[in-house]
Amino acid sequence: MRYGENPHQRAALYVTPGSTAGLANAEQLSGKEMSYNNYVDADAAWRAAYDFSDPCVAIIKHANPCGIAVGADIREAHRKAHACDPVSAYGGVIATNAPVSVAMAEQLADIFTEVIVAPSFDEDALALLTKKKNLRLLVASPRSNRPSVESRSVSGGRLLQTADLIDAPGDDPANWTLVAGPAVDDVTMSDLAFAWRAVRAAKSNAIVLAADRATVGVGMGQVNRVDSCRLAVSRAGERAASSVAASDAFFPFADGPQVLIDAGVRAIVEPGGSIRDEDVIAAANAANVDALLHRHPPLRH
Repeated sequence: MRYGENPHQRAALYVTPGSTAGLANAEQLSGKEMSYNNYVDADAAWRAAYDFSDPCVAIIKHANPCGIAVGADIREAHRKAHACDPVSAYGGVIATNAPVSVAMAEQLADIFTEVIVAPSFDEDALALLTKKKNLRLLVASPRSNRPSVESRSVSGGRLLQTADLIDAPGDDPANWTLVAGPAVDDVTMSDLAFAWRAVRAAKSNAIVLAADRATVGVGMGQVNRVDSCRLAVSRAGERAASSVAASDAFFPFADGPQVLIDAGVRAIVEPGGSIRDEDVIAAANAANVDALLHRHPPLRH
């Protein structure tokens, strides 16, 4: 590649022998040469989009989501995802889990986008998007198999771990435990399930606010969870009221949930497992939130 994460770094792309899926095997249909950062963001977007079975669009910037949404069709999913944070979506990378339609392509006419990766593009959509000479269009096959192991370099060696997959038993809402508030209705549970899947795409500490199966506020990458809560609420603005929230790890104190509760968040799902779980549960009960649910078994970070 021309360079790596920064201009002074060299970079190259290697393909796993025998692999036919994934971003490394994507076919580029149009646009400038892919960069190192383009591949990092496109892979994050591609993974996020395929965490859902309904038509989904994920918009990623610097490996974090600007917006994730599902819809009746891919146009609606893109509209909802972009509405989450239009400012951050500028210059972002988009992935879809369904073919890009001309209706979605028309929505992108005035939005600066670096990359779109999709399983395919409708003919009219391709004709429209290829007019943008710098826009990179990639076709990547849907995931047929998933790697069982992930790795990363550290000084003097490599770290290995089992892959972070979204379909563990604890990710099924049927296995969650209601620890505060009354049982929620099907619509709220659907939003909570969406938020739990979407929060996997954000860097920890991660908080996702969602409504109508779309992110409305994302707080990520902060060094404490309460700041992530504040960031998610700030980005959501008035949309935080009546949204639901997902936290990718337990709340160590009740201050994080209190930020969400004060903003009008009506239900929260989190892994649980903190030594102060009872403080968090008490705060939820005192505020009469609709529900606080724990993923089971709890995760420990």
